[in-house]
Amino acid sequence: MAVNETVKYGIIGVGMMGREHLINLQHLRTQGVVVVCIADPHLPSQQLALELAQSFDWPVKVFSGHQELLDSGLCDVVVVSSPNMTHYQILMDILNHPKPHHVLVEKPLCTTVADCRKVVNAARKRPDMLVQVGLEYRYMPPVAKLIEIVKGGTLGQVKMVAIREHRFPFLVKVNNWNRFNSNTGGTLVEKCCHFFDLMRLFAGANPVCMMASGAMDVNHKDEIYDGKVPDIIDNAYVIVEFDNGARGMLDLCMFAEGSKNEQEISVVGHTGKGEAFVPESIVRFGSRMEGRDGVQTLKTENRLIKYEGLHHGSSYLEHLNFLSAIRVKGAKTAAVDLNDGLISVAMGVAAQLSIEKGRFVNIEEVLVEHNC
Repeated sequence: MAVNETVKYGIIGVGMMGREHLINLQHLRTQGVVVVCIADPHLPSQQLALELAQSFDWPVKVFSGHQELLDSGLCDVVVVSSPNMTHYQILMDILNHPKPHHVLVEKPLCTTVADCRKVVNAARKRPDMLVQVGLEYRYMPPVAKLIEIVKGGTLGQVKMVAIREHRFPFLVKVNNWNRFNSNTGGTLVEKCCHFFDLMRLFAGANPVCMMASGAMDVNHKDEIYDGKVPDIIDNAYVIVEFDNGARGMLDLCMFAEGSKNEQEISVVGHTGKGEAFVPESIVRFGSRMEGRDGVQTLKTENRLIKYEGLHHGSSYLEHLNFLSAIRVKGAKTAAVDLNDGLISVAMGVAAQLSIEKGRFVNIEEVLVEHNC
């Protein structure tokens, strides 16, 4: 695809995140981006997205289903931002479609390891398509800076990664789909695949086993949908052991609105420590040798960001990165590939299983059990 050629996007699923993608893409229109079509069976979501597109002077074609959008041949790139449990079938339909479409799929890749594996296998047969997984937390300026510091060797060999997310409860979604494990894969898949992905990145290793403790203690207990009470957990501790000896820990609480930062990330190597704070957008790092007095504090920003949006500019940078990859001639490689998506889901599934069984869960147990 030529650098100056217009890239035509379609968005499948135009709820809150789909419309967020629409706004991000509008801020990339100077890069030759245009959204030409959307698909969603939910009429109110359709209408809101259509009004948004019209405000950008984008005359989009509206479809009720993703298959009609694909068959229309209108777009070159598809953003999949539909509910988690729909990802598998939509991705398989895209990958099996005669017309090649590059794909940016929201996290999690799928809700089960088995479905992730089927998507990975199907994608291998489509070298003409680039598929990237939307684990955009990598692009948040303070997180990206900490990744740079770690990869540069400033902290030495990484031994421990601790991520704390203390935040508000899950938002209300269309038909309350995100209130149930069967739809989301469970909180540790739906929400925390982001953090498991970052742990792998910081540790530079793959997970071996996981131990988790968690429950639904505060949120959603008084809610009933079609006679069913939600079953998604709202807090957990998760310990991860990696194949290079590093360890990770996740501290999740979703009834912690009284937090200064939503995410606090700590990476400790054998010679130093680094921390990132979101949304303060601050990074701190120091060495064992210089101690407390030598700790440096940086205020991070990325001047490429034209739209902060819901994720502190990371979605904008994700789209910028994805667009660049699409336009590369020859072999295309996604910055966040399907294997990254698969392993982040497998880690979430293993953690959920650990809570259910009350024991350590080996990652291989999850992969083998799901025919991987």
